[in-house]
Amino acid sequence: MSEDQTLPPDDHRRLGRELDLFTFSDLVGPGLPLWTPRGAIVRGELDAFVWELRKKAGYSRVAIPHITKKELYEKSGHWDKFAEELFRITSREGREYALKPMNCPHHTQIFNRKPHSYREMPQRYAETTVVYRDEQSGELGGLTRVLSITQDDSHVFCRTSQIKSEFNTIWDIVDSFYKNFGFSLRVRLSFRHLDEPDKYLGTPEIWDKAENELREIAEERGADYLEGHGEAALYGPKLDFMATNTAGREWQVATIQLDMNLPERFDLTCVNEEGQHERIVMIHSAITGSLERCTAVLLEHLAGALPLWLSPVQIVVLPVSEKQAAYAHKIAEELIGVGIRAELDMSNETLGKRIRAAKTMKVPYFLVVGDEEMGTETATLESRAGKIGALPIQEIILRLKAEIENRS
Repeated sequence: MSEDQTLPPDDHRRLGRELDLFTFSDLVGPGLPLWTPRGAIVRGELDAFVWELRKKAGYSRVAIPHITKKELYEKSGHWDKFAEELFRITSREGREYALKPMNCPHHTQIFNRKPHSYREMPQRYAETTVVYRDEQSGELGGLTRVLSITQDDSHVFCRTSQIKSEFNTIWDIVDSFYKNFGFSLRVRLSFRHLDEPDKYLGTPEIWDKAENELREIAEERGADYLEGHGEAALYGPKLDFMATNTAGREWQVATIQLDMNLPERFDLTCVNEEGQHERIVMIHSAITGSLERCTAVLLEHLAGALPLWLSPVQIVVLPVSEKQAAYAHKIAEELIGVGIRAELDMSNETLGKRIRAAKTMKVPYFLVVGDEEMGTETATLESRAGKIGALPIQEIILRLKAEIENRS
């Protein structure tokens, strides 16, 4: 019996293999997923959706390298706290580097490249990039715990007076993203553990102020929230969004984090109305949490039946026989030409087997083309829910395009 057969049918590891989305290799190593062409489409579509929402909110893209001198993490405080979890590299000249486990220290250096007036605030940076954490092998599992984590990361550099507005904007993005998948979200206010003060950066006064800010934001939104003491990040408290899937399992998904400590460590300021240097704050956020975990959560929540806009193959064209091959090929090309991810199945199998194959791969739609359809220049459209009927090709295209664009 294969490993996949021992997993529940709705386990993302089994679904990922059956739908040909990702794989793992002993030669590459555990916790290092390899994304297939189909899986890369899913990642790309999720990332594009997040960027679409962020772009509307005034974010700018940035890009950083995957390694850094250890001095960056010494200044940020991460080296002292997480040195054992870092992948380290020593150069030929003996300089010590680390594969980045997070992006925020790099982004502080982009902000700090020049002085900023209060009129330029906030500055909103976004980047989807991989970070690396040396997890113990026994803790790794599928896509939910990996060594290479793809974060749709963002950092807002803003004034204290702008905290609530920026938090609410990000919260709106989170709601817009997850409502597309039918999730209801609750929020955990992840605060420090008062009995472990040495675990965190910053003074108790800074932490009190930051935690009170988050509590006020949650109360003003009328959110369904709970407080999780001991769940805070190293540098500040956070809002962790919890989603419950169709099987009743709860996952942490998006996160928004308030950080008053890194701005202190890196001396991040803006010039205020009086011409003085005013200390700013940072807001960290990841909408998917990570593309790996988000993919796992969605696969299990939807039992692999991804919506049309997210499906790596959106429609399969199935000619009944060789006689309709040229017409079916023309339809497939027409669909591909307008940006629909279509495949033509001309395999030497019966129509019934090819239909079952499309359903097994959970393709949202397929088109059956026989003599009647060829004669009327139509195609019979069927979805995962059942047969829709024979329609003109242009009507089918308009129908699919509308569903894709609306992310229905």
